[in-house]
Amino acid sequence: MNIKSLLLGSAAALAAVSGAHAADAIVAAEPEPLEYVRICDAYGAGYFFIPGTETCLKIGGKVRTEGEWYNAYNRDSHQGTLWHTRAELNVDTATDTEYGPLKTETIVRWDWNDGGSTSTNLLWSYISLGGFTVGKKDSQYNLYMGYAGDVINDDVIYDGPYELNQLTYEYDGGNGFSAVISLEDSNSATTGSASYGASWWTDDKTNHYAPDVVAGAGFKSGAWGFKVVGGYDSIVEEGAIKARVDADFGAFSAFLMGGWNTDGDKLNKYAGTNQDVSACTAPNGTVNAAKCGWGDWALWGGVGVPVNDKLKWNLQLAYTDSKMFEATTNIKFRPVKNLLIWPELTYVHYDYAHDDTVSGILRFERNF
Repeated sequence: MNIKSLLLGSAAALAAVSGAHAADAIVAAEPEPLEYVRICDAYGAGYFFIPGTETCLKIGGKVRTEGEWYNAYNRDSHQGTLWHTRAELNVDTATDTEYGPLKTETIVRWDWNDGGSTSTNLLWSYISLGGFTVGKKDSQYNLYMGYAGDVINDDVIYDGPYELNQLTYEYDGGNGFSAVISLEDSNSATTGSASYGASWWTDDKTNHYAPDVVAGAGFKSGAWGFKVVGGYDSIVEEGAIKARVDADFGAFSAFLMGGWNTDGDKLNKYAGTNQDVSACTAPNGTVNAAKCGWGDWALWGGVGVPVNDKLKWNLQLAYTDSKMFEATTNIKFRPVKNLLIWPELTYVHYDYAHDDTVSGILRFERNF
């Protein structure tokens, strides 16, 4: 009886203590519900809502590596193989407003060449709303026209400037008609050096403040498209006009583009050069800067032929009044989605320098 009484008493005591502790127990808070990322498909694939906002975000980019043999932009170059690697990060945002989408696009680029250090460049960074764009991107003289062919070396014969600040208005009529007008940075803060590719040339930018002006218009109907654009260099006080016809027949696509320089004896931002000074150096050492450019006019033409879903062949030809001729061909091979293997060859004839060059590139590129 004594043992039984002791056990019963112990059980009662433990029950009492347990009850007291239960009364003081800490209850864990319920976890807050997670807000999962929502897809934002109003602005195309890849966008998602930033949690807690109505702003859509898209992140992408590319990694690229390539070997280059000789140099299509420098006839005096004797480099053997130059290996170049690049990475780009793209960040796009979009928010719906009463005036249409408020968008931004930022592209940051990192480059590394054989034997050198890594360089960083803010390639594009701009804001757009209601047809207006302000910030840094390629000149509308190039961008609106669609550049000069589906080849890497598309600007061996200069077709216009690239990265610069601008205030642009673009109009899309929805019926095939489009137009653009742009005030672009004249680069007048950079003393001396030219703003049209020829870093070896100089301009007088003393007390200059006016922007450059670009304007263009175009029409597309079915397989055919036509565009014209003009640019005025406010420092040189000259300019150029380009006109382009495009045709897409399904089995192949083609374009023809012509440019006219307002003064063929001068280089300007819209009829400049990407060539080294050796391109306009005669065998006797005489330098004529205009021979590195168009002269009075330039012509470009190209064709693209899709062989199948993975393979495409491209050809671009260009010729100038200064008697510079360029031919570039490549094959774009996509073995799997988002991977591109891109071999290319370029031939350039320099009439003034009495010389010819052949160069090549083998590029590997992964987009994401």
